Amino acid sequence: MYKDRREDNFKKNKRDFDNRDDFRKDNDNQPDKDIIFGRNSVSEAIKAERPLDSVLVARGERTGSIPKILADAKKADIPVKEVDRKKLDFMCGHGNHQGIIAVGAVKAYSTVDDIFALAEERGESPFIIICDEIEDPHNLGAIIRTAEAAGAHGVIVPKRRSAPLSFAVAKTSAGAVEFMHVARVTNIPQTIDELKEKGVWVYCADMDGEAFYSANLKGAVALVIGSEGNGVGRLVKEKCDVVLSMPMKGRINSLNASVAAGILMYEISRQRDM
Repeated sequence: MYKDRREDNFKKNKRDFDNRDDFRKDNDNQPDKDIIFGRNSVSEAIKAERPLDSVLVARGERTGSIPKILADAKKADIPVKEVDRKKLDFMCGHGNHQGIIAVGAVKAYSTVDDIFALAEERGESPFIIICDEIEDPHNLGAIIRTAEAAGAHGVIVPKRRSAPLSFAVAKTSAGAVEFMHVARVTNIPQTIDELKEKGVWVYCADMDGEAFYSANLKGAVALVIGSEGNGVGRLVKEKCDVVLSMPMKGRINSLNASVAAGILMYEISRQRDM
């Protein structure tokens, strides 16, 4: 009797797993909500000035209306990238993309001036987060969420080699993306120079800096968080005023980018409240 019941349970569990696998297979072929594909759809999205992170075109594809669409994208300052056609197939769930797709943003990007205006409106010194090539949407979403909770006025990301403001970012941010200025810039080192000219002290997190809890983080501050794999880029690091480190007491010598960002943001917030 016990043996029969165990076999029945095994069969039931197997059916559950088979159904779950079928569900995954079905949904793996569904296009993401922030993907626009097809020549007419992409063209109309650009004309309507919909917030777009990038336009992806199949490598070597220049037939029909493609050149006009790419020209319109560049005129609208939307990054254009050439990719393998198989990537487009995967991204749009093997829909008829006609060689081109656009990656939509959940909201329009702000400007650096918008960030400064918000700080002035609140009567506070600017508190800015700079994401140097954060490409994981979950990390970017978590950073935006913590930045909003810690009282930052805005987040700056590069136009290239950065996670887009996708639905994945919005979901991970738990809605914080709706309340946080996210500015997209062409050149992070140049932007750092511009921030410094406005009296902002720029700090970055890296292993060879001073312990973060001994640094003076009051006043106008920008915090640079490096990418998941390579950390802060060399040129960006050279532009920073101070390099901060986070002492590691265990066997692991680094933290997840969004975790490190959260610790440093709240140390800045603590010092600003003192």
